[in-house]
Amino acid sequence: MKSIEEQIALIKRGTQEILIEEELIEKLKTGKTLRIKAGFDPTAPDLHLGHTVLINKLRHFQLLGHQIIFLIGDFTGMIGDPSGKNTTRPPLTREQVLANAETYKKQVFKILDPEKTEVAFNSTWMDQMKPADFIRLTSQYTVARMLERDDFENRYKNQQPIAIHEFLYPLIQGYDSVALKCDVEMGGTDQRFNLLMGRELQRNYQQPPQSIITVPLLEGLDGIKKMSKSLGNYVGIDELPGVMYNKIVSMPDSLIWRYFELLSFRDMAEIDDFKQDIKKGANPRDIKIKLAEELITRFHGEEAAANAHKSAGNRLKNGELPEDLPHINLMATENLPIAAILNQTGLVKNSAAARDLLKAGSVKVDGHQVDSTFIFQIGKTHICQAGKKAIAKITLNSK
Repeated sequence: MKSIEEQIALIKRGTQEILIEEELIEKLKTGKTLRIKAGFDPTAPDLHLGHTVLINKLRHFQLLGHQIIFLIGDFTGMIGDPSGKNTTRPPLTREQVLANAETYKKQVFKILDPEKTEVAFNSTWMDQMKPADFIRLTSQYTVARMLERDDFENRYKNQQPIAIHEFLYPLIQGYDSVALKCDVEMGGTDQRFNLLMGRELQRNYQQPPQSIITVPLLEGLDGIKKMSKSLGNYVGIDELPGVMYNKIVSMPDSLIWRYFELLSFRDMAEIDDFKQDIKKGANPRDIKIKLAEELITRFHGEEAAANAHKSAGNRLKNGELPEDLPHINLMATENLPIAAILNQTGLVKNSAAARDLLKAGSVKVDGHQVDSTFIFQIGKTHICQAGKKAIAKITLNSK
């Protein structure tokens, strides 16, 4: 069994903040099995590598022998967490939420041990709550305190509407911790307010307050913005192996160590050895290949990892299309110039890179070289290639 110091070292890997660390250490010292919760609202059907940062941390606790609760927010998913939004998020229907939840369960067990994971749905207790019970829950917090949350405060100051149901989301997430009697809750840094809500509600319901662990939000392949499918800077864990390989190997060198720390299961000592290899002259691409192979093995198996490079790169070098060509659907209100298409789909790092490639004659549409005058029509689908490796089938849809 690992010492407390070794346990804390593992827990701290890739962690942004622990509240309160001394409390967590005392809980670990008791030797009891802790109940560790992380909630996921099934607002989209697919998970990407950004989601796995939190799931990897759950795995760490699982390896330490604790009880993992993978909470699917089928009730809160119909409200919509307003985190970081300037406007009210449209709620999903129960059918949409349940369909997405099924895909979540399949994908998460590529990381977690299903036999050691409790899957819970917060509709289990929220659907049983009577109106009077719900009113008592809302009395646990004031509007003034709720407006301390950054996105609410900013919208209030800017006279942007805040729907009443949005105030309910943090309360329900906090009550989930009461219903599950959690010892620890984890979430992204954007969830800090909601996680603290759980601590406060547990006190109000005469429960020991949970410890809180936040993990950083993973930057997308652009190296700037949070990984997001809508921004096109993501790597989906269910994407074809060749697509994953090409995306990871083509990512900026500046992301290598960030991705290794948050996504890899290798010891930090081994990762430090990779850093030394690069300092001694090793090609960063070779290190990115190691990460790509590790992640593809995790989500698709060893055989897929061994052959991923064939479908992603070699065919393209020989003038052939990859077998697993990604298909990107882009939304727009009007026809767009090719430079905007390349930038918005992530085939290039930024607008300047798009202009440079077009000027150099390194952009092809359906196999034909194009310049900056090419206009992508709404309703059309083309195969676009930027440089030697970035290629995708793109459909421009009308908003």
